[in-house]
Amino acid sequence: MPNRNVTLRGMYLARKRIASLIRRTPLEASLPLSEALGTRVVLKLENLQATGSFKIRGAANKVLSLSDQERAAGIITVSSGNHGRAVSTVAQSLGVPAVVCISEAVPANKLQAIEKLGAEVQIGGATYDHAAALAARLETERGLSMVHPFDDPFVIEGQGTIGLELLEDYPEIDTVLVPLSGGGLLSGVAFALKAADPSIRTVGVSMDRGPAMIESLRAGTIVEVHEDPTLADALAGGLGPSNAYTFDLIQELVDDTVLVTEQEIAQAMTFAFEEHRVVVEGGGAVGVAALLSGKAKPLGRNVAVVISGGNVELPLLLDVVQGRTPGREQQGQAL
Repeated sequence: MPNRNVTLRGMYLARKRIASLIRRTPLEASLPLSEALGTRVVLKLENLQATGSFKIRGAANKVLSLSDQERAAGIITVSSGNHGRAVSTVAQSLGVPAVVCISEAVPANKLQAIEKLGAEVQIGGATYDHAAALAARLETERGLSMVHPFDDPFVIEGQGTIGLELLEDYPEIDTVLVPLSGGGLLSGVAFALKAADPSIRTVGVSMDRGPAMIESLRAGTIVEVHEDPTLADALAGGLGPSNAYTFDLIQELVDDTVLVTEQEIAQAMTFAFEEHRVVVEGGGAVGVAALLSGKAKPLGRNVAVVISGGNVELPLLLDVVQGRTPGREQQGQAL
């Protein structure tokens, strides 16, 4: 990994570098949320990226930053699904050989999407951390370049282009809610917004089943967490023992964190579908879940929620919308 810092200049360079491979996603005003909360709420629809998630921004920036020789030798990554799809998409468009290491917990639809893009898929074991260990070994054995899912300046700066777009399209913004897993997305968005105005409130949201970053923040050091099944599968996985960027950036730049339950995530997915006709996966819905549950307080007058992805299996989405998700009946009715 290059010894360099995340910079605002790097985010502007990233935007120029990746422009041909990504979509500038729209903001959609949420009248139901705005009326319920007494504040203006808009949704940043990263689920409308060609790959179904924000991950293509960071993946494209990293791969395009590599030398011709590095790209020719091939790239490798570890993923809970969306990042692997993004890396595979970029690799296919540039003619770069790619290896994607995943765990057995990755949903079938995400695995199939990666395979269809021509990447070599390696299943590394039961958990994300097992897959990460395999990726590290293959990186060394095969001489491949790692496209880290979050802990890399080029990846963080790529995700930070979302923050630049928020500032341009919604300059009144005073609060942003962002899904939080390894921290690449939130680090980039928070860095861009805080550079413009340190008073903009940044809130990271994760599921309450194995939230690695939030547990590490509470402990003051990186800790391992047990991975439990969750609707927010895109947020699963640990930070890794060699985390060099995101843990420190989240500590420095993020004002608050929120945990949401499986029931609250299911309610948010249902809300997005019924009120906005938007398909959102569990990991992408946690910001809405934090608002619906009343956990994200205080709020400013102009709130943005990053909807990070929409790659949910159709049968699961139908189960969620129709109230058939596991444990839903025991946890109460939807809002």
